[in-house]
Amino acid sequence: MKAKENYSGFKGFFKFALNVITWTALIILILLALFLAYYTINNKLYERKGEKFEPFVSLYTIVSGSMEPNINIYDVVISKRVKSPKEIKVGDVITFVSTSSLSKGLTVTHRVIEVVKTDLGVAYRTQGDNNLSPDTAPAEFDNVIGKVILRIPKLGKVQEFLSKKGGWLIAIIIPALFIIVSDILKIFKLVGVKNKINEMNESNERIKKDKEKSELIRKERLKKKLNLNSHEAFIEPIITKKKTRIVEAMDSDDMLSKNFYKNTKAEFRRNRRR
Repeated sequence: MKAKENYSGFKGFFKFALNVITWTALIILILLALFLAYYTINNKLYERKGEKFEPFVSLYTIVSGSMEPNINIYDVVISKRVKSPKEIKVGDVITFVSTSSLSKGLTVTHRVIEVVKTDLGVAYRTQGDNNLSPDTAPAEFDNVIGKVILRIPKLGKVQEFLSKKGGWLIAIIIPALFIIVSDILKIFKLVGVKNKINEMNESNERIKKDKEKSELIRKERLKKKLNLNSHEAFIEPIITKKKTRIVEAMDSDDMLSKNFYKNTKAEFRRNRRR
């Protein structure tokens, strides 16, 4: 039996929000860990070959406001590697290694305002959306890291937090502890439900046995009663004979003679008493 989650009320909403935040942070950490593992392993492999590693996708945190309001500070941009200069057009936002005097050697993310051809090949004149003038030096195709395909707002704050002392520790321990405690509570809850089910089964078994015992007793009593009734049915009844009284019929003359005799006898008794 699986316990159903209840998110009603303030506690339920807080629990739901905490679950969303925890799982979101955990998923982001897993993705970042996978990306870092992919980047580190491939970088080591390319170093052994004596080649420069160019990842298929790269993540960069914006630290200046040159692309506001389209790309803000602490936003993270995902840049996809391009294989041909034809893949980049005017209006695209690219990430490249700058050769300008003010930002030489830095990784910059700006918008392409013009495609130009130089002695070295194709280059791109770039400018920040929030800047009043273009960059002083065009971006050569060989210096282009990739074209921006996705922006994740404020994800850089997570990176900044993780870069601080104890950030990784807090980010890993708190979600891990929450998940562990939540799982332990679920286990205790499932054990309680299982014990309750066992108690209900035992109670039902006792009720069943009691019913069977009561039914057996009832059948025994009924059987004894039936045996007693069958025994009484074979007892011979006592027959008593009544005496029959025979009354003889008399005619009217006999009745008169009898009455006369009774009256005479009664008169004789009265006279004698006197």
